[in-house]
Amino acid sequence: MSELHKFIFEGMPVRGMLVRLTGAWQDILARRAANTETGAYPPPVRDLLGEMAAAGVLMQGNIKFNGALVLQIAGDGPVKVAVVEVQPDFSLRATCTRTAEVADDASLSEMVNLLNQGRCVITLDPRDRLPGQQPYQGVVPLFGDRGEKLERISQVLEHYMLQSEQLDTVLVLAADAQVAAGLLIQRLPVQGQGNLLGQTDSVQREEQLGRSEDFNRIAILARSLKREELLTLDADTVLHRLFWEEPLARFEPLVGDKGPRFACSCSRLRVQRMIRSLGVQEAQSILAEQGQIEVGCDFCGTQYRFDPVDAAQIFTDTPDTPFADTVH
Repeated sequence: MSELHKFIFEGMPVRGMLVRLTGAWQDILARRAANTETGAYPPPVRDLLGEMAAAGVLMQGNIKFNGALVLQIAGDGPVKVAVVEVQPDFSLRATCTRTAEVADDASLSEMVNLLNQGRCVITLDPRDRLPGQQPYQGVVPLFGDRGEKLERISQVLEHYMLQSEQLDTVLVLAADAQVAAGLLIQRLPVQGQGNLLGQTDSVQREEQLGRSEDFNRIAILARSLKREELLTLDADTVLHRLFWEEPLARFEPLVGDKGPRFACSCSRLRVQRMIRSLGVQEAQSILAEQGQIEVGCDFCGTQYRFDPVDAAQIFTDTPDTPFADTVH
């Protein structure tokens, strides 16, 4: 069962989280493998998407945001786009689109950043958006301060969190065909209340970066975690091996209905609205060519089919009239 563990280091401005996606991750992979048009993900694409899924859960748990967190990577390589969406209740979905074959030993830059044009986009979409309100969006390149290509998604996201939150962060991520896992360690602001009240300006916060000896020590311990350990060891073992000398205070793990799990928000009603947005002429053109309108969900693989009678009903019913609305 997938699980999310939160913890703090007592008396220190440091917090952490550990996520292990098992059932949720295997469900995503199984649905992709069952898609006869795409087939299973190649190993490097699978591992990239798994690391993104683990990171998305950690980031959602870190900000306590009442809305969807969408983590997306797009670039100029054979992987056109990779997307992970995590809801505030930690339900998640993920998908990836390729335009060409990917070698079994392909690196991050070879998949999405051939000419250093790759970007990572983090979107926060509020659940109850006000009229005219747009989602918050942050964009970071897939290269470092000196223009060097970054080969780990953890490096990209550490850079993002340093820019957006101005807090030192360590991310350790790993994924394979069975597990997607991640460890996050973050330095909390010493003057947290001052930050919230706007009494600590950006220059002061930047001066504090990297100055916590406690954080630096714990960060070194976190970075010592090996990929095989993160994938194969249970949470209790990982945390004990890394921090057995530290005053670790753990919260109740989030599992089951409260923890990370696969869920897709696609529905027949949403597809109905999408077809209506195409217009009558485009819909009729598709019907004339194919005899029906068929739309498949990239996230869960569900196929939605509309015959000519269904399609006609789309344009005669009121906009929000559902046929048989279901969410997967």
